[in-house]
Amino acid sequence: MQFNELKTTRTKALRLSQMGFGGAPLGNMHRALSEEEAQATLRAAIDAGVTYFDTAPLYGHGLSEMRFGEALRSLPRDSYQLSTKIGRYLEACEPGQEDAGIFVDVPHNRPVYDYTYDGVMRSYEESLKRMGLDAIDILYIHDVDIWTHGSKEASDRRIDEVMSGGYKAMEALRASGDVAAIGAGVNEWEVCQRLTELGNFDCFLLAGRYTLLEQEALDSFLPICEERNIGIVLGGPYNSGILATGAIEGAIYNYHPAPPEILQQVAAIGRVCDAHSVSMASAALQFPLAHPAVVSIIPGAMSPDEVKRNMATLEAEIPQAFWADLKSEKLLHPTAPTP
Repeated sequence: MQFNELKTTRTKALRLSQMGFGGAPLGNMHRALSEEEAQATLRAAIDAGVTYFDTAPLYGHGLSEMRFGEALRSLPRDSYQLSTKIGRYLEACEPGQEDAGIFVDVPHNRPVYDYTYDGVMRSYEESLKRMGLDAIDILYIHDVDIWTHGSKEASDRRIDEVMSGGYKAMEALRASGDVAAIGAGVNEWEVCQRLTELGNFDCFLLAGRYTLLEQEALDSFLPICEERNIGIVLGGPYNSGILATGAIEGAIYNYHPAPPEILQQVAAIGRVCDAHSVSMASAALQFPLAHPAVVSIIPGAMSPDEVKRNMATLEAEIPQAFWADLKSEKLLHPTAPTP
């Protein structure tokens, strides 16, 4: 396993494994996992050398955090790095009122948006209790984007709310050393870029917006990150699945069936993959890590076999000519760094 340093403003750099572990699937995303399956999956990741783990209260309405805590509590605290998120706290509710969305068979908790100072402190403290741990390394603002809130106006209101309240709580936690780094975990690079103008952030967890399929962030946002030593954790490197499955019928992009133009673009990438005998999944995992601002990628897994497959996919050899052909076919940004 290779490692990258995430520079922080208050403490020494954090050492993150290039392959991290995204915790949404362990919150019973789309299908229920037994506790035994979840723990076996986390154990496989630990045994493979993964040392960076990301979760959130939303993932399984507390279930993912509880499972991470169970797996990590017995390990030396300096042997791994852990991130979770604020912006929603969990409120106990009657069965059937969980509003679980893409998660199934979750605890009887309902997420409540709250980006205020008190809401952030409540969420942070409850996350520590659920995991049974006394420290979190990275604390992210969760979902202040258009994707989540439905419009730019609604997103802007949430950004204003967090920057006038919750951000101050996060700064206090960083200043005291309770957390080493603060950032935001969102689905849009534009929101991250705006946040760089409003606060002093160490890192961003950007889901799906710098991938083999999408590189618009190269034009403005990623140069800012390089200039300011802001690290990027890349979530959703498969763009919700399509870069792992290819342009098959029913392929998923951004959690929904892929539209025709995305299917066409992925099919074109697939033809270059075939010409070089390259797995599209391998290209999808390796591509973002070539950018100097990207410190880790966090594909999820729901079984030990998926963990092993992700590791093998990351380590597969890809010829330089493959990347050159993607650029010559205008399927990759001309200035994109490649492995």
